[in-house]
Amino acid sequence: MATSVLSPPFFHPLHQLQFSKCPRLSSKSHFRPRLLRSISQRTIRAISAVAAESELGTQQDHAIEADIFACPVCYEPLIRKGPSGLNLSGFMCKRCKKTYSSKDRYLDLTVTAGLRDYTEIQPARTELFSPLVSFLYERGWRQNFRQSGFPGPDEEFKMAQEYFESAEGGLLVDVSCGSGLFSRKFAKSGTYSGVIALDFSENMLRQCYDFIEKDDTLSTNNIALVRADVSRLPFSSGSVDAVHAGAALHCWPSPSNAVAEITRTLKNGGVFVGSTFLRYSSKTPWFLRPFRERTPQGYGYLTEEEIKDLCTSCGLTNYSSKIQQAFIMFTAQKP
Repeated sequence: MATSVLSPPFFHPLHQLQFSKCPRLSSKSHFRPRLLRSISQRTIRAISAVAAESELGTQQDHAIEADIFACPVCYEPLIRKGPSGLNLSGFMCKRCKKTYSSKDRYLDLTVTAGLRDYTEIQPARTELFSPLVSFLYERGWRQNFRQSGFPGPDEEFKMAQEYFESAEGGLLVDVSCGSGLFSRKFAKSGTYSGVIALDFSENMLRQCYDFIEKDDTLSTNNIALVRADVSRLPFSSGSVDAVHAGAALHCWPSPSNAVAEITRTLKNGGVFVGSTFLRYSSKTPWFLRPFRERTPQGYGYLTEEEIKDLCTSCGLTNYSSKIQQAFIMFTAQKP
């Protein structure tokens, strides 16, 4: 989906990742929902998981060391603003001084976060993800993808895991995560040190949070919810091991900007895996192709050749893909 925040044992081998216990929520705070624990690295102080007051008891405030989140304006690592514990003005960029805070059930790291007067008109394809569509996405909407050749979430997850084999133990970002269908699978697998479920749609992030809250088999210690623009990712360059974008590329206003951003954030050797609907494949009769050309108002369905060209032009290598009818899953690697 598009466009539109983790102290378990398996984090420790990376030794660069340190996590904290839940901070105390002020009795005066209007922020009540339990926020999933955020991920961060090394030297910059970042926000920890937030829990409802009834769950906090006598736990002490703790800070965590991190530098994974960066300002989407200037890409400088974010620093913690204010005292330890929950501070809703939470983060500040050390260069431009812009602040970012937790909103509802996720951390808002968009360029427009915190603006009071300016309102940005969203693309039609973003506005599609209303509360109703977000609610229905895993309750029938997504199942219709099978008609176009999508093999189903379980098989798609298995395929992605094979592509991500070299990223085991690293940080995975599920961009355009939608309702978190694959974010939850990645987190449950225990394959990664942390999973960031990222989407621009606030409705989808709220639905993602609700699914995670109701899943007793999923630990929230290694998953975080972030609102961000795929064309302006809030991560330091070369900080991410794996990026997943399931059924997403056709929703992005600018796939070229998005893939360029993904390339920037990947570490050397990092892997990008995506899936989408093809405009047509090599098996589509020539006389049908003119009826499937791209339009400015519609979704940006691409051909396999265009997807490969897009990845390689952004500096990615080792491109490969699997196609079934209009379904394509592709992968590429940052050299």
